[in-house]
Amino acid sequence: MFTEEQRLIADTATAFARNMLAPGAERRDRAKSIEPDVFREMAALGFLGMTVPTEFDGVGADYVSYALALMAVAAGDGAVSTIMSVHNAPFTAILDRFGSEMQKETVLRPAAQGKFIGAFALTESNAGSDASALRSIARRKGDRYVINGSKEFITSGKIAGWTILFASIEGKGKTGITAFMVPTHTKGYVVAKVEEKLGQRASDTCSLRFEDLEIPEDYRIGEEGEGYRIALSSLETGRIGIAAQSVGMAQSALNLAIEYAKERTSFGKRLVEHQAIAFRLAELRTHLEAARQLVLHAARLKDSGEPCLNEASMAKLFASEAAEKIVSGALQTFGGYGYMADFAIERIYRDVRVCQIYEGTSEIQKIIIARSLVN
Repeated sequence: MFTEEQRLIADTATAFARNMLAPGAERRDRAKSIEPDVFREMAALGFLGMTVPTEFDGVGADYVSYALALMAVAAGDGAVSTIMSVHNAPFTAILDRFGSEMQKETVLRPAAQGKFIGAFALTESNAGSDASALRSIARRKGDRYVINGSKEFITSGKIAGWTILFASIEGKGKTGITAFMVPTHTKGYVVAKVEEKLGQRASDTCSLRFEDLEIPEDYRIGEEGEGYRIALSSLETGRIGIAAQSVGMAQSALNLAIEYAKERTSFGKRLVEHQAIAFRLAELRTHLEAARQLVLHAARLKDSGEPCLNEASMAKLFASEAAEKIVSGALQTFGGYGYMADFAIERIYRDVRVCQIYEGTSEIQKIIIARSLVN
């Protein structure tokens, strides 16, 4: 079902996750950071420019390959896969589609090479699912823009080298939403807070503040007022990515549960030989495969150039909710040990929960799918 290139990318990502990510996942979770060697290896393997064309030093891979790679990386460490997902889409995906030649040379090329991590700053305290309600303002000042405002829940807000930022042109309200690329060392770019989270603690999630942040006009992506369309353009790819991430973490949890059930004995038999346990694992395995096929179907549609927002939303909805069920069932197989931080399943249980929230909540996915039924 997969091409030789797709299998090679999947195998490479699986080996990377097994050898480098999984052994250090617990340490990263405790340290709330990711060691530079991880990013260097990801860059060397091409995981930070997967769908970027080769002319800009990307891999030029298809979306099936991207989904397979994300599944594998997420199985090793969910926090690392979140950074990889945001960096690839929406960050590089937006620059590839809408960036000027200067922007592609200046930012997209080094991003694809893995020279830095990219962030995406859209969400605000009053504008989460309703992205049109932004309050951040960009004021023209000759051939420059001065931006003031704030953002919430921004992945990689602290470690990013560049951020794609959305603000409304002064006096134009929601019709003036515009996209900008901003180097994070710019004066006025303030990391107000690094959030304390339930899971994925190694991936920094930040509140940002912009205080008279000044950037040149040629850092604007697209035209004034095109920001909302640009932001929405990455939804398909972003949701395929989070769905793939969900599958990867669920796969890791299920593998751990199956291994444990084969080794642990109870009442004179291995756990896996008890029908109650075996049936639970069989049901979880079925949910996992259904989620995986929804992700791959959406990715194949994306590769074919077909519209796939509904399919991406269905994949994201089902995979994220199935993943929580799968990881919970896997944890139950461990009994009391599954609740202890000494076992990896405890971290995965915390890490997977957010997949139903970011990149559009489950409720938003249902709204999108429901609309397609009546249009």
